[in-house]
Amino acid sequence: MRFLRAVCLTAFLCNAAGCAALSTGQTVAPDFTTAAETNLQRGDEALERKDFLQAQQYYEHVRTKYPYLEVANEAELRLADLDFAQEQYAEAREKFSSFIKLHPTHPKVDYAAYRSALTHYEDFPSEFFLLPPSTEKDQTEVVAALSSLNDFVRQYPNSQYVSEAKQKIEETRQRLAAHEKYVADFYARRKRWKAVAQRLEGLLKNYPGTSLEEEALFDLHDAYVQLNDTERAKQTLQRIIERLPGSPAAERARRMMGS
Repeated sequence: MRFLRAVCLTAFLCNAAGCAALSTGQTVAPDFTTAAETNLQRGDEALERKDFLQAQQYYEHVRTKYPYLEVANEAELRLADLDFAQEQYAEAREKFSSFIKLHPTHPKVDYAAYRSALTHYEDFPSEFFLLPPSTEKDQTEVVAALSSLNDFVRQYPNSQYVSEAKQKIEETRQRLAAHEKYVADFYARRKRWKAVAQRLEGLLKNYPGTSLEEEALFDLHDAYVQLNDTERAKQTLQRIIERLPGSPAAERARRMMGS
């Protein structure tokens, strides 16, 4: 994933001057001071300008030289953020998880937990136009993101990041529902109706309330019709009426039932 992004960046965004500006050869030696907070601030400034090597040097200096000060804990978080900024998501997740274990009562432990969950979210399959749609790709990170974000909301219900996390949960559920729909459509084209029904039932059970629900329900009805399972086909129409009350879909289902 990171390799692909690097290739895309090189191919489409980088010119000779730009590539030279990104070279680590331009990084100057850090100017450490005796004030821990100042070193931390200089690390933040280096991170802001994407001088990742210098930012790391400042943060490591603060972490090792002032281990008994609160600023050392801040430096630990910054080092995790540094990995995150470089799309080194596995490394960032390890650092955030370590921070949570070492400082479970720290005021920013919820931040670490949220950012740890985001490492999965940010590592979703790419939508780059030269590649197949993300719904056709491996969904391991999407599943992990949903699990991690749900855990975060459950463990830190009063966190300031809960609202944002819930938005990402809905986005993640939508992506997973779209993947299930893609697989169901794949089987439908091959007339493997039992597999179609299984995937659609899974979609409706695990990701209720997404924008794909109506389409999935009608496709499920059609799959049961193809399987000559008239009872389940009828039950599916009734589910449409119950799950989408007052909607055009519910009215359509009633007409199909002959009521």
